[in-house]
This record gives sequence, C-alpha cells and structure tokens, in this order.
Amino acid sequence: MAVVINKPLPEFEANATSGVKVTNSSHIGQALILYFYPKDNTPGCTTEAMQFRDKYKDFIKAGAVVYGVSRDNMKSHEDFKARLELPFELIADTEEKMCHMFGVVKNKIMYGKKVKGIERSTFLVSADGLLVQEWRGLKVPGHVEAVLKAVKMLKKAA
Repeated sequence: MAVVINKPLPEFEANATSGVKVTNSSHIGQALILYFYPKDNTPGCTTEAMQFRDKYKDFIKAGAVVYGVSRDNMKSHEDFKARLELPFELIADTEEKMCHMFGVVKNKIMYGKKVKGIERSTFLVSADGLLVQEWRGLKVPGHVEAVLKAVKMLKKAA
C-alpha cells in the first residue's frame, strides 16, 4: 500500500532506537515527521540529522515528533544517534517495508554502477494521521527550516 497526500497513512509497524515501536497510529494527536535518508555516517545524512537535532526543540514546541528512517540496522542507528547526540529516534527499516510504502527506493548510479538507493525525502503527517505534505529528492540546505515552517502552518490551521 502506497502513501497518498491527504489520506491516512497505511498500517505499518516499525522498530526504532531506544526500543520504541512506531505505527501508523502511535502519534495521533501530534504531527509526525518521517525523514528518509540514504545512510548513517555519510556527509549529507550527518548534516541533515544535525539540522533536525538543532531545530528539535522548535519541532516539539510546534507539536511535532521527528523520526529518521533508513535501511541501516539498529546497531548502526544507535551508534549514529549517540555520536551526533540526536534527541529523536531512528527507525531501522532493514527490510525496506517503509521505504517501499513511501516510494523512496530509487535506482541510482553510483561509481558507474546501477544501485538501489534511498531518495532523500521527508513526509509530514498531521495530528489526525493524514499525510499532508511530502518533499522528495530534496537537497539538505534549507530543508529543515521548510519542514518546520510547514509544521507551524499546520498548527495554525488546527
């Protein structure tokens, strides 16, 4: 089942760092930000995680929770989270269930070879569980500010 703008998220269950379980309905009552990134400890992903970290209090104040999602395993996530002192949890989507549901698995060319990779994407889910906005194939600079602005707009509209 794929995600659709202005529709509820399809059912899913995922494991995150700190033993947290995340489901399509675990965050009803607060906005949910799911940001998908290619790989722990790579330059762009590290920068993006640090920007979400640095604005995390603003997201909480605006009524939103943040989760990073990648195909890395839990050990990699725990290390990445500790190294960057991330205040939010990371979802280990090792079987790519969420990646496929959100349609972020793309064919990429890396060093001249075709590989399947994660397209850097962010999804904003409203407090009532509807997918309200998506950013696909995004560039890191300025992105976190754009997501925060969208969360604040969502709160004003509520």
